[in-house]
Amino acid sequence: MKRLLATLVVLVLIGFAAFKASVWWLADQRMAEARQALESYGVPHRGSISSGIEGRLVLNNASWQDFELTQPLDIARAEFDTGSPVDLLSALADPTSLPAQWTLRLDGLGLTLDPTMLRNWVTAEGVNSEGDPALFVLSCAPDPRQQLGSGDLIRMGITALAGDGFVRQTQGNLHAELNTISTGSLELDWPEARIRVQDSELSVLDGDEPMRLTLRDGGLMRRIAAYCAREAGIETGEWAGRAVAALVAGLEARGLAASDQLKALYRQWLLEGGELTVNLQPDQPMLGVPVRVDDNGGQGPSWQVRYNGAGVPDVFLTEAEPVVQETPEVAVEPVVPREDPETESWYPAELESAEQWIDRQVRVTLSNDNVVEGRLVSVSERELEVARVVAGGEVAYPMLTRAIVNFEVWRRGRAQ
Repeated sequence: MKRLLATLVVLVLIGFAAFKASVWWLADQRMAEARQALESYGVPHRGSISSGIEGRLVLNNASWQDFELTQPLDIARAEFDTGSPVDLLSALADPTSLPAQWTLRLDGLGLTLDPTMLRNWVTAEGVNSEGDPALFVLSCAPDPRQQLGSGDLIRMGITALAGDGFVRQTQGNLHAELNTISTGSLELDWPEARIRVQDSELSVLDGDEPMRLTLRDGGLMRRIAAYCAREAGIETGEWAGRAVAALVAGLEARGLAASDQLKALYRQWLLEGGELTVNLQPDQPMLGVPVRVDDNGGQGPSWQVRYNGAGVPDVFLTEAEPVVQETPEVAVEPVVPREDPETESWYPAELESAEQWIDRQVRVTLSNDNVVEGRLVSVSERELEVARVVAGGEVAYPMLTRAIVNFEVWRRGRAQ
């Protein structure tokens, strides 16, 4: 009996160790694949891997460095829970076979703001890729083209964004939440939607039901309105009027007109914030916002919107003749040529921000006209280290930063 008990204990320990080792190896492989799939957008760092016998995978001290940002998004703890060790191993072995129910928790999310981390908080240059004016313009200067940026948030006292995230997938519903400290929260509820992985790409298979999105600003909009109005030298009401006028102009350029209730709701949100719940359909034009024909006698569908718990009627768009926006005489021409997001090429980068390009292909020109091309391994105050492939292996070449005259990165262009 003792021998049988000892044998069972040994088998349990062997099985436990095998489970732990399998989860670690499979998770490491999946993270390597994710790193490769996302190499055009940024670099994920998985941190340390641990697991629970109940079907839980945990990544500690992970991070994501987006190439558009100068600061990484830190993730203190990421927990993927399938509720079963068999389901966890199956999902890691074949990501296309995600179980019917699972949860993902992201604890300790943190993003330190930098004055120059974003070209613009709302939109890149005030227009979209087709040249139409931006719909949502929050101007924080006498020049209405100068929009709210990360530097403005820092001057408002918001030096970092921090919070937690949560995603729960069930057979008939997808639910997600993002809760931040002092900057509001975002909640998504999507019946019949399902997250799936196919050919290393993440997508959402939606059903016939619309997505319900709830935005709570946590008092942020009042702070933004007061700050931007003060920076622009006008009253908050006039500042909100400018933002509404920008929305109207952007819709007119697209051949649309906003209803009076829609403009009033947008103005109220800018001034007071609060809780806003809307129904969206991502696969529909204008995200499912109803567009009426002008000659239908004022009858037609209305957008399902709730503001601070109360329904808002008569929120819709109307078809109209497109209005061509004239370019202001004081418009500033871009100093550098536009980049093509469809092609990869060498692009110059600031040496001070070289750390964000670690593990990317770089080209370094030295003061003696020597050119070193390879994978950026490390960055310090004194030197860069670039690895080159030699005879089937890699050899690292350290270079003093004071000897570098040009630093370039092989990447896709960014949408201007």
